[in-house]
Amino acid sequence: MAAGTIRYWAAAKAAAGISEEPYAAENLAEALDAVRERHPGELARVLQRCSFLVDGDPVGTRSHETVRLAEGGTVEVLPPFAGG
Repeated sequence: MAAGTIRYWAAAKAAAGISEEPYAAENLAEALDAVRERHPGELARVLQRCSFLVDGDPVGTRSHETVRLAEGGTVEVLPPFAGG
C-alpha cells in the first residue's frame, strides 16, 4: 500500500473543507473511495465531475482501478473551471 497526498482545488477544496490530506491506497479508485467515506455529501458529488492528475500525469479516461499510486505520490483533484 502506498502513502501520499491528495490535493483539492477550487470547488473540490471548498467541498472537502481542506486543501490536502494523506492517502494510503494501491490505486486511484481505492484512494477516492476512502475520500468519499471521509467526506460524504458535496465532495462525493463534486468528484463525479473532476479530472485527476497523478504525479503530474492526467488520468483521462483510464479506469481508476488501473491507475497505480506511488509511495510519496500526489493526486491532484481538479474540478471543471469556468472558461477552462
